[in-house]
Amino acid sequence: MSESTSALSLWENISKELKNLLPSEQYHTWFEEGFVCVKEAGNELTLRVSSEFNAIWIEDNYCDIIAQQARSFVGSAISVKVEFDQPVEENARTVSPNKRSIGELRGNITGDLRSGALPPVEQVAAASHTFLNPRNTFENLVVGDGNKLAHAASIAVANTPGRAYNPLFVFGETGLGKTHLMHAVAHQMLVNNPRARIVYTSTEKFTNEFIRAISEKNFPKFHKYYRTVDALLVDDIHFLSGKMRIQEEFFNTFNDLFESGRQIFLTSDRPANEIKGLESRLISRFQWGLVADIEAPDFETCVAILRKKAIAINFVCNDEIIEFLAKHVSCNVRRMEGALTRIASYNSLIDRRLDLDEVESLLNDLLQEEAASQVTIDQIQRKVADYFKIGYNDLIGRRRTNAIVFPRQVAMYISRMLTGDPLKSIGDAFGGRDHGTVIHACKQVENVMGQDVTMKRAVDYLINQLSRNRL
Repeated sequence: MSESTSALSLWENISKELKNLLPSEQYHTWFEEGFVCVKEAGNELTLRVSSEFNAIWIEDNYCDIIAQQARSFVGSAISVKVEFDQPVEENARTVSPNKRSIGELRGNITGDLRSGALPPVEQVAAASHTFLNPRNTFENLVVGDGNKLAHAASIAVANTPGRAYNPLFVFGETGLGKTHLMHAVAHQMLVNNPRARIVYTSTEKFTNEFIRAISEKNFPKFHKYYRTVDALLVDDIHFLSGKMRIQEEFFNTFNDLFESGRQIFLTSDRPANEIKGLESRLISRFQWGLVADIEAPDFETCVAILRKKAIAINFVCNDEIIEFLAKHVSCNVRRMEGALTRIASYNSLIDRRLDLDEVESLLNDLLQEEAASQVTIDQIQRKVADYFKIGYNDLIGRRRTNAIVFPRQVAMYISRMLTGDPLKSIGDAFGGRDHGTVIHACKQVENVMGQDVTMKRAVDYLINQLSRNRL
């Protein structure tokens, strides 16, 4: 079989897998028109695309997936290279159209303020500094009670940017899918309008670029880059805390985009009004549109997430193992999926299916960490009631005397700090109160701790005692 025929045969197999893994619009955009597999030489697969931008985009977002699929077919590691057809200009020095380094080109697309080279705004089609994960689409997101509002709002924003909810502010603990939603919005915007100018970045990268702009006097390019896009998606906005000069810059960027009808999507690990050191004018603006929280998934949603993950990695896993993971590794979706991947990887090395005892042994370290981190709300309630010398039933009941309300708020605050339980679950454990009451209680405790050193020491003592008991 010739080298060309071999390469095409391999690519045909990989292509079929990519069609199954990726949304049809993504596959059509990046792997059909203007795309060809040109050769396979030894352990190297060479692909050619029609433009410099496509080459960089595919290398940053899809090369790992292609390499994984190639290895599954040939049984050994395959290096994937992406070339592009570079037009040859008259009187220009001779350059092989397929030999120009992608590394050299990436600065032109992704931007590098150190050399004063942010990408031209007309070339911004997605994450300028942090690529979008092709798996993080709406199709791959499991929706449950904990994220249904944020999911619905994200779809509305993706389909009607700048008009539905602007800004969209989504908050929740780490590992619950905020970044997945943000990537999904960007993907859907590009499906609706492939020429959409979208920037997805983190607050840390925004900050670092702003500092470089100051040192190298690149403000015009910096402003043009961030203030003329169709959508700005910023992850971990809570890292603006205490950075007054960066807050001033982001305030002005926010205003320019908002006033011109451009979409703004922000994520945080807490509500805007709970971000310490954040200017009130920014808090106000972050609440102009829709604020949606994401809570830890319930058992049924965890099971659905794990089943979907198992299908995505081609792992046949029985319900007993799926339900075991959903029950014992459920505080963090990313951690739960990681546990399943570990099981799948080990299972691929043996000639039989794992049983539950082997799974427990394989995940022993993870399960110990999970068990150690799980303080129950009931334990917290009893500890707080004992410390403040009030009855347990009074703490969880409906009485609202001063001697009971604050200890109850402290117990809610510590429950949120230590358990990772959804706000609704915490409220339910305190006599059926709603999640807004829990948020208010946490805010009240933080305010008191900030003004009363003695009370801060008391709350810190309770947290330390409960944390020590779980180790």
